[in-house]
Amino acid sequence: MKANAAELNSVNRFEMSEEAIKVRQALIDSGLETPMIDNGLTSEEKYQRIKSAFTEVVSTLGLDLTDDSLAETPHRIAKMYVKEIFSGLDYGQFPKITVIENKMKVDEMVKVSDISFTSTCEHHFVTIDGLAKVAYLPKTKIIGLSKINRIVRFFAQRPQVQERLTQQILVTLQALLETDNVAVSISAVHYCVKARGVMDASSSTQTTALGGLFKRSDKTRSEFLAR
Repeated sequence: MKANAAELNSVNRFEMSEEAIKVRQALIDSGLETPMIDNGLTSEEKYQRIKSAFTEVVSTLGLDLTDDSLAETPHRIAKMYVKEIFSGLDYGQFPKITVIENKMKVDEMVKVSDISFTSTCEHHFVTIDGLAKVAYLPKTKIIGLSKINRIVRFFAQRPQVQERLTQQILVTLQALLETDNVAVSISAVHYCVKARGVMDASSSTQTTALGGLFKRSDKTRSEFLAR
């Protein structure tokens, strides 16, 4: 199902690149887009509202905002949310992608390992810290290697659950490379587990998303999953 005008306008279509529009549509079609609504707010309006809200939060906790160590805390949090750790909610910030014709006729696996990222748990708004491994089997197109890292980072810079993040990276590369033969694996530590609740400091979570031959072929899947 194609996205309607309201859905595209919710992320300001006119600031989106063709690649960003293509990726967003693919995520909508697959039911993997991050739940977002169009609140009509500019980045500056979001900043001002978050700053005001965190002024209230900090004051409610009983902290003294007249202290020079705390005075700028609401500003810092608002700026961090809008410009940094949640910048992946803005498709205007989708990385510029270089996809080129596979003139070299590359047909073996391209794999990028140990892609570091930091994300945020959407249930508790605390840190997710992890490593991603991404691979694809080229067909007619190949992608600049650094762009894979940038795609991982873009989708990590949202409130996330790890399962969705893994699938979003998969579907994005499938859409851009026009092949199902993509695989993604993520290992991450969730601070909602480490720093609160059960307070397990040593566990990590592994998620994998496989497409095409990575799902159908034991040999291809094993080659991807091997270190």
